[in-house]
Amino acid sequence: MGAITGSFKGFGVTFSHMFKKVVTTDYPFKPPVSAPRYHGRHILNRHPDGLEKCIGCELCAWACPADAIYVEGGDNTDEQRFSPGERYASTYQINYARCIFCGLCIEACPTRSLTMSNEYELARDNRQDLIFTKEQLLAPLLQGMEQPPHPMRLGDTEKDYYVGALTNPGTSAGAERAPWSETGTVDGSGTTGDTP
Repeated sequence: MGAITGSFKGFGVTFSHMFKKVVTTDYPFKPPVSAPRYHGRHILNRHPDGLEKCIGCELCAWACPADAIYVEGGDNTDEQRFSPGERYASTYQINYARCIFCGLCIEACPTRSLTMSNEYELARDNRQDLIFTKEQLLAPLLQGMEQPPHPMRLGDTEKDYYVGALTNPGTSAGAERAPWSETGTVDGSGTTGDTP
């Protein structure tokens, strides 16, 4: 007798779901919109003149609990300047096969160079393709920006870059929403086909 009542209970669950609203998404044609503070793919931001905000301090790599970030710092010269400081990241890699998207790296960044976007489609066929290089992580050049290396345009010292960061933030303002990820893909030069 217990088996019969159990069967009716099981059919009752199935029958009750027949009248509920379907929640199937039309992916990939209409992908779901992620939350504004979703931790997705990382972005290396730029100053308003195009210089990189990353100073190659390696604090993000030290903060990463999964050991997914690799940074090599290089020295800026007057002829070859990539960031306003003395140093820049000559090599920057994030291994998304190891990354746990915890956000500790962006908390450790002293210049707000590293932020996280809403991009969550990171699946690849090859593990090697999950290692994103600096060229893939750099924010695209927006209007008015110049491809580094070039001299400092916002002032003569680093202070001119970081004091005015709140009023003129470059690509770190709104980088979490990654507006360029919807309009184009970043190529090797750090620019997109149709940047906003």
